[in-house]
Amino acid sequence: MTAQLTDLQTQWQILRDMYEQKIPFNRLLGFRVETVKTGFVSVRFDMHEDLIGNWVYRILHGGVISSVLDATGGLTAAASILEKMQGQSSAKIEQRISRIGTIDLRVDYLRPGRGEYFRATGTIMRAGNKVAVTRMELYNHKDLLIAVGTGTYIVG
Repeated sequence: MTAQLTDLQTQWQILRDMYEQKIPFNRLLGFRVETVKTGFVSVRFDMHEDLIGNWVYRILHGGVISSVLDATGGLTAAASILEKMQGQSSAKIEQRISRIGTIDLRVDYLRPGRGEYFRATGTIMRAGNKVAVTRMELYNHKDLLIAVGTGTYIVG
């Protein structure tokens, strides 16, 4: 696919597909992108047996929580650079997105990860040409805040 992509909505759809379909770990989690726009993303995944960290209390594994927050932060950073890439080919967009990487991640666990499903949101705190900083939050199906995170990502 080398066509010029001038429509931001089309670019966001490509990004959504990349994060849902091309990243095997996101597929394992059941990662579904609900919202993608400049400066904000929302993703959802359902609780299932493979994600349990404490089998007695049946709560989400802490590593799953941090992974979801990291993926959400990366998606938020990626969405922030798409506006700057309007008019570029999908190949160039995919190439740049594939180079995004986590520089730093901080996670604060606030409650046990109990829930039928979970929603993570990400907002952009700073979007530079080389580095983006994001804020992420994870909620359960009752909208209880489970964990928060701050991520720094290389984007250029």
